[in-house]
Amino acid sequence: MRTRITDLLGIRYPIVQGGMQWVGRAELASAVSNAGGLGVLTALTQPSPDALAAEIARCREMTDRPFGVNLTILPTTSPPPYEAYLDAVIRGRVGILETAGRSPASFIEKAKAHGIKVIHKCTSVRHALSAERAGVDAVSIDGFECAGHPGEDDVGGLVLIAAAASKVSVPLLASGGIADGRGLAAALALGAEGVNMGTRFCATQEAPIHPAIKAALVEATERDTQLIFRTLHNTGRVLKNVISDEVVALERRPGGCEFKDIHPLVAGARGRAALESGDPDGGLVWASQVVGLIEDIPTCAELLERMVEQAQAIFDQRARAFRLAPKN
Repeated sequence: MRTRITDLLGIRYPIVQGGMQWVGRAELASAVSNAGGLGVLTALTQPSPDALAAEIARCREMTDRPFGVNLTILPTTSPPPYEAYLDAVIRGRVGILETAGRSPASFIEKAKAHGIKVIHKCTSVRHALSAERAGVDAVSIDGFECAGHPGEDDVGGLVLIAAAASKVSVPLLASGGIADGRGLAAALALGAEGVNMGTRFCATQEAPIHPAIKAALVEATERDTQLIFRTLHNTGRVLKNVISDEVVALERRPGGCEFKDIHPLVAGARGRAALESGDPDGGLVWASQVVGLIEDIPTCAELLERMVEQAQAIFDQRARAFRLAPKN
């Protein structure tokens, strides 16, 4: 299954594991890469650039295949030392950088000067075009179904992927709501050249989160996610639980709320503790609507192999079904 994405990243299958806070660690990233996809470490999961350097070295011990690092540029008045994290990526000889959040323009030139391929994750066509102008090598476009922050336009993947594919000239990854070979086939049919998955990789054997959280993802339906931070214009999609219910209730009260009112509920440390302890109601559990399509907890190798087999079977079946009869 060769596309511009597989050629660009040096991988067998056009399947990328998105960077996920607290989840994008060496265990998962190496498993995805060993399975033929692109595994991705999450820089800000590590408490310091030196810790990221150590995690890169640990991942390299677990795979000899390409892997990447995610660097999410947060809208904060006290930013982490982004450039030092980038320096750790460069020193670690990582060939692929996934950026998200604010524009990566200030880091692109430095990354590319060291031969690093840059993928930027966007939630709109206009942001994808801006990233392309800034010099990224590929774009990952996030539909409204996705976990995390889907933007404020509320455009679903079926429209957004096709719209981006018709405008963007660099290789395109489809992201949000993809769990199996049907999603992979659909993304390719819409004009993408690969897929980026987050939530689906959380429900794999190698994901470094508690089995009870993985079970909660399997048990959830497509109606079991919730949008938070809507009134703060920073929409996020999470698994519906006691914490998300409380956040939404505070946002809906007369007069609304400020971020400081909900910060104790949504703090990252609380979410990390929930993932590690296995308490689905212990903090925010970021998840996409794709939970409605997750039915088991395979290894990464099993997941990727069956995705590709299913996608190939779909294309073969459709080709036979829609083949025109020869003209007389």
